[in-house]
Amino acid sequence: MKKDLLKRKGPLAENEVKDLLKFYGIRTTNYKLVNKPEDLDRLDLKFPVALKVCSNKILHKTDVGGVKLGIKNLKELSKIFEHFRKKFLKENFLVDQMVKKGVEIIIGLVQDPTFGLSIMFGIGGIFTELYQDVTFRVIPIERYDAEQMIEEIKGKKLLEGFRNIKANKKLVIDLIMKVSIIGKELMNHIDQMDLNPIFVYADDYCVVDAKLILK
Repeated sequence: MKKDLLKRKGPLAENEVKDLLKFYGIRTTNYKLVNKPEDLDRLDLKFPVALKVCSNKILHKTDVGGVKLGIKNLKELSKIFEHFRKKFLKENFLVDQMVKKGVEIIIGLVQDPTFGLSIMFGIGGIFTELYQDVTFRVIPIERYDAEQMIEEIKGKKLLEGFRNIKANKKLVIDLIMKVSIIGKELMNHIDQMDLNPIFVYADDYCVVDAKLILK
C-alpha cells in the first residue's frame, strides 16, 4: 500500500492519507469510502457521522461545500449523499464516524527551502492561523526535541490541566515522534503534510482531518 502511494505526485485523497497514518500506528477516525447508494447500506459505523467529498483534486473540502457534519441517521445520510453526488460528479466520498471534541492540536511536515523537511507542532483547529502558536524542528528529531516543542508554544497549558482540561501530553509527544518517523522515512517523497485538527483526550487522541502532498 505504502509503495503504491509513493509512486504518485501531488495531493492524496483523505482516505489514502489516513490509511498511511494507520500503517505507522497513528490513530484516526473510523471511516468508509463510498461512491454509490448501496455502499451506505453496508456501513459499519456509528452515528453521528460526517460526509466529505474525498478527492485528490479537492484539497480544501470545506471551501467548496464538500463537508457535512453531525448526520444523525441513514435516511439523512442518504439524502445528503445524493446531493453531494450531483454536486461532485465522479468523485468518491468519505463517511467519517464523528468523535467527541478534545484539545485541538496540529502536527505537520513542511519542506523548508533552507533546512529541508521540518516538523511543525502547535495549537490546532480554527485558531491555527489566528494565533500562529506553532514551533518547528528539522527532521529527524529526538524525544527531547518533541518535549521542547510543546514547551515553546503559548498554548501548552491546554496539555497541562489548565482549568481541569484533560489532555495527555505524553501521547502528544509520542505522536510527534511518530510523525517524525514518517518524515524521516519518506523524506524524499513528502512536500507537506497537515494533520489538523487532532483531538487530544485524557487517555487517547484522534487525527480528525489529514492532508498530504507528495513531491
